[in-house]
Amino acid sequence: MNRKIILIGLISLVVSGHIAKAQETLKLSVQEAEQYALEHNRTMQNASLDIKQAKAARWQTLSSMLPQVSAGFSYQNHCGYELNMMGVNIPMNPSGTFNTTVSMALTGAQVVGTMLANLSIEMADITKQQTEQSISKSVRSVYLSILVMEKTVSLLDSSLVNLENLERTTINAVKAGAAEQVDADQISIQVNSMKNNINSTARSLEMLYNTLQLQLGADINTKIELTGSLDNILNTDGIKSLLLENFDINNNYDYQLLKKSEELTKRQVTMSWMDFLPTISVYYQYSKLTYFGKDAGFSMTPPNMIGASINLPIFSSGTRAAKVKEAKINLQKMQNTIKSTEDALYVQERQLRYNLVSALENYENQTDNIDVSQRVFNNILTKYKYGMSSSLDVTNASNNLITAQSNYVQSVMTLLNAQIELETLMNNNK
Repeated sequence: MNRKIILIGLISLVVSGHIAKAQETLKLSVQEAEQYALEHNRTMQNASLDIKQAKAARWQTLSSMLPQVSAGFSYQNHCGYELNMMGVNIPMNPSGTFNTTVSMALTGAQVVGTMLANLSIEMADITKQQTEQSISKSVRSVYLSILVMEKTVSLLDSSLVNLENLERTTINAVKAGAAEQVDADQISIQVNSMKNNINSTARSLEMLYNTLQLQLGADINTKIELTGSLDNILNTDGIKSLLLENFDINNNYDYQLLKKSEELTKRQVTMSWMDFLPTISVYYQYSKLTYFGKDAGFSMTPPNMIGASINLPIFSSGTRAAKVKEAKINLQKMQNTIKSTEDALYVQERQLRYNLVSALENYENQTDNIDVSQRVFNNILTKYKYGMSSSLDVTNASNNLITAQSNYVQSVMTLLNAQIELETLMNNNK
């Protein structure tokens, strides 16, 4: 029995040691969190692989225009058969043939295809940068949400401490006959309501940490500790500077991808014209025939051969012309899409500026409001201790403070999200 207990204890120590060792702690500022995600996020890794894939596809197109070399060997055995020519038997000895062929073909479509492959690499690179921007935006948004939630918990904890002190004072007053039980009950309800709010916020905070862990691409056993401060990140002067910046549509990644798509469509028009051009091919072949046996045979096949051909398309019943027309129509559609996107981006920029200005004004108002509500709440508590206000006054002041805190937190989130949205559209970090 003792041995089993000792064995179980040793196993528990080993397991707990492994868990403690695996529990890594990441201490990250908002910039460090963004950088960590760019290095470990799997979506980011796939975007990098897309560039490598596009480069591999380009090399396939390039290699099709380079010389192609093939070699082969064949063996023939006629099983002792002899060829009779004019009464003379000629033995058909076993033979082997080695041949090498070097060929090269060139078409206009191959040249244009190389250009298309280059554009694909450029588009993959822009997509990678867009993915970086999207991941940084998501990480920053969740990071700031966590800081806001922690600020909320801090505010609620402060109010809870005041209410609990008031609850104890009221209970003592009831025992001394200086207050009614209903007053103590009302204060107790407020305390429980405040605790429920704190617990609900804590659960939301845990969910946000899990979301951040996934976005970072961190191990599930990793503990995340934020070193950033909401007061340092929430920079109203920086927001006002952002509002003064001009919007350069060429910095927007969506617009860049559309412009590259337009170039791609133009190349496809050029490629459709290439069907009217001839196909040129050249080749060189070396062949050596060797006989195995006593008597050497003879070969009528020359060992060296070169050749060239040109294939000129003449008539296709309008197929090639229709293909060119279709490519031109696709180009017109793409140009219309770009024009619509330009208008939409400029409208979006004006709307996001308006949203940011409104969010900034609301944040400043809610900052003043929460300061006033806190002072009113503290004043009511002081008056209640001296019998100059009722428990109903305390309840109303507490509810007003909770509402002010909620409005303040919401205004902070709205302001930060509005800032991130405008920064993403303008790509001002480019």
